Amino acid sequence: MDGDALYSIGELARRTGLTVKTIRFYSDRGIVVPTDRSPAGHRRYDGGAVARLELVRTLRALGLDLSTIRGVVNRELPLPEVAARHAEALAGRIRVLRLRHAVLTAVAEQGLTAEETELMHELAQLPEDERRRLIGDFLDAVFGGLGADSAFAGARRSMTPELPEDPEAEQVRAWVAWAELARDRDFRAAVRRMAEEQVAEQARADAVGPRRGLVAVVRDRVGPALAEGVDPASRRADPIVAGLAAHYARVLGRPDDVESRRLLLARLDSVSDPRRDRHAQLLAVINGWPAPERLAPAFVWSARAVRVRMAP
Repeated sequence: MDGDALYSIGELARRTGLTVKTIRFYSDRGIVVPTDRSPAGHRRYDGGAVARLELVRTLRALGLDLSTIRGVVNRELPLPEVAARHAEALAGRIRVLRLRHAVLTAVAEQGLTAEETELMHELAQLPEDERRRLIGDFLDAVFGGLGADSAFAGARRSMTPELPEDPEAEQVRAWVAWAELARDRDFRAAVRRMAEEQVAEQARADAVGPRRGLVAVVRDRVGPALAEGVDPASRRADPIVAGLAAHYARVLGRPDDVESRRLLLARLDSVSDPRRDRHAQLLAVINGWPAPERLAPAFVWSARAVRVRMAP
């Protein structure tokens, strides 16, 4: 047929693969209007109707509503603007679906109760402003009042989760776990104690001269022993404990005696909380950082080694 030919609705259906009922439906709503009617009143369509119906089918498959499609087909709405608007809306729905998928996956993998599932769902869909409020409350609880903001700016940044606008399911699960941990008053109190101890330790170090932090010393001295499977109660651990005790005594500015070792043990017990490592691991997943080193095993080993040698 040439460009001036008119098609019946049945012929148009055969050319497009759509049903007569569907074409009539689009025609009744002004999306693909007939060019003419036969003497018997049957609708007739020009050759451009085929292309218009193909466009309608594509836009429907992309999820556009009929009102918008009518505007595009009738050139009342610019297709690029419509596409951009709907792409943005679709991105929002995808984020919602990812959140739901992450929650359902966690429920299935962790065997959560109905109450735990409800809490996880609530945390997963927190709006941006509420997420920021939760993060700020946690950081203020940990660092508030401990010193000038500049002194803790780096620490605050290193402990701030930044969930991407379009997170992966693993990041959503990590965010929910982080939020649960951050809302835990006992964990907040434990991290606060660590921060206070670090401030006090730094103040003492400043008074007696530069000293390496306890974390770095434990990592260097205990890490190899831990890797070799050295028993913290064995004689092979003696020089390691002596080195840790001597270092901390210098930090305290006092002799390496029973009291300094008692303070060392208290510090080791404080930082050996496994939730500290868990918190760091969750932050790394959320922020897309490399997996952090697990420090709790070295601190647990050190605490046990010191405790054994302080026993009567």
